[in-house]
Amino acid sequence: MKTHKIAVIAGDGIGPEVIDEGIKVLNEVAKIDKTFKFEFTKFPWGCDYYAQHGVMMPKDGIHTLSKFDAIFLGAVGRPDVPDHISLWDLLLVIRKSFDQYVNLRPVKLLNGAPCPLKKAKTTDVDMIFVRENSEGEYAGSGSWLFKDKPNEVVIQNGVFSRHGCERIIRYAFELAKQKNKTLTSISKGNALNYSMVFWDKIFKEISLEYPEVKTYSYLVDAASMFMVKDPKRFEVVVTSNLFGDILTDLGAAIAGGMGLAAGANLNPERKFPSMFEPIHGSAPDIAGKGIANPLATVWSASQMLDFFGHENWGAKLIEIIEEILVEKKVLTPDLNGTASTQEVGNEVINKLHMI
Repeated sequence: MKTHKIAVIAGDGIGPEVIDEGIKVLNEVAKIDKTFKFEFTKFPWGCDYYAQHGVMMPKDGIHTLSKFDAIFLGAVGRPDVPDHISLWDLLLVIRKSFDQYVNLRPVKLLNGAPCPLKKAKTTDVDMIFVRENSEGEYAGSGSWLFKDKPNEVVIQNGVFSRHGCERIIRYAFELAKQKNKTLTSISKGNALNYSMVFWDKIFKEISLEYPEVKTYSYLVDAASMFMVKDPKRFEVVVTSNLFGDILTDLGAAIAGGMGLAAGANLNPERKFPSMFEPIHGSAPDIAGKGIANPLATVWSASQMLDFFGHENWGAKLIEIIEEILVEKKVLTPDLNGTASTQEVGNEVINKLHMI
């Protein structure tokens, strides 16, 4: 029997509540399947840890995590801890240290999910965002000069390497080819006359290697408009770190809200562990109330199953999420229901036994 060793960082706010449901679901899947199992090890890292120790995780945290097959992350963030600390001292450290250069975020409107686009059908909203996850606008390069003086200046650099651009764009082409879908590149070459012109150039070069993949290119402002007005034109999308971060939140709103927003941080070569997380944040306003929506975490669990080669179970979890949305009997308040976080998790497990 194959054992998947998973490091769990439940994190802050609603993180522990939703991640417990994800673990429960994954363990039940393994129990039913019987050909693999999960071994979960929890680490109490995050903003609460920071409040006690002055760091988001121990100095040897990355070395500790390197021994696992994957990481399951709940959420990071607390109002009294600056966002740049909670982000740069945990989440981004993990992404960069483990070269998780692919951020994969599905934007798919499931049957029963609320959609603010009045005439949108489920077939209209079915995208996969491939976001560059290791450099770009989040490279952390820059300077802060003359701090707290009248002539104070800050410089924030975007870092776009040929290696980084080529590998994420090629990953997106391979995905589009595999799924027989179109590929859209989103940039801003008219204004960002170095980084995005470079991105567009590399996208055009690599497209010559994939004549079977139909391609489109949009400026980010036009793309954001078309995501609302005509979302069906997007299938596989590849874009930079910042643009991908922003547009996938827009996508989440279109596809039912942040409670249905999942994400995977992948090291495709599997030299390092990949990380799976819902992208809704720590939601401190509802933390501890037991009403957080765990379906995004279940969707992230589905991505983890796909990554480990259990695609049949990954697909079944998506089907179950859709059934729950259609039935509308066991939903959390963000989806106009009255169920608790645990009740939704239990409903997922009930439906696993009905397959």
